Amino acid sequence: MTNNDVLRRLRYAFDFEDSKMIAIFGLADHKVTRAQVSDWLKKDDDPDMQEMEDIELATFLNGFINDRRGKKDGPQMEPEKRINNNIILRKLKIALDLKAEDILEILALKNMKISKHELSAFFRKPDNRHFRNCKAQILRNFIEGVQLMYRSEEKSDK
Repeated sequence: MTNNDVLRRLRYAFDFEDSKMIAIFGLADHKVTRAQVSDWLKKDDDPDMQEMEDIELATFLNGFINDRRGKKDGPQMEPEKRINNNIILRKLKIALDLKAEDILEILALKNMKISKHELSAFFRKPDNRHFRNCKAQILRNFIEGVQLMYRSEEKSDK
């Protein structure tokens, strides 16, 4: 999954408007324009689509954590210059305040079954012998499961 794809899917899952997306970046002390957000959200085959850099997605995810959990006092977390699916999954876990069981339940919504041990391997340090890379399929199914869970909750709240 590309960074742009992750951003598009999260926007859809939580039904964020452009102003909300800009505000989330602002919560990570990063200013973006509506045009930048619009260019990142364009389809891959659109000539105006701009590739989202790793540091930009990391900044958005840090802002998302601040939005969902509240901004901590003091200096903000520095966005990673390089991110991967494991980091994206970890940041979403933190933002949504999920436990292992919650993540497994979300994956089950998309008929994806993994064990608790497999899941914990995604959150280990890369030099740990039990560390495993989170494949795009798992991240994609997780975000789609989040979409099923959170969009249906929003619909029932209205």
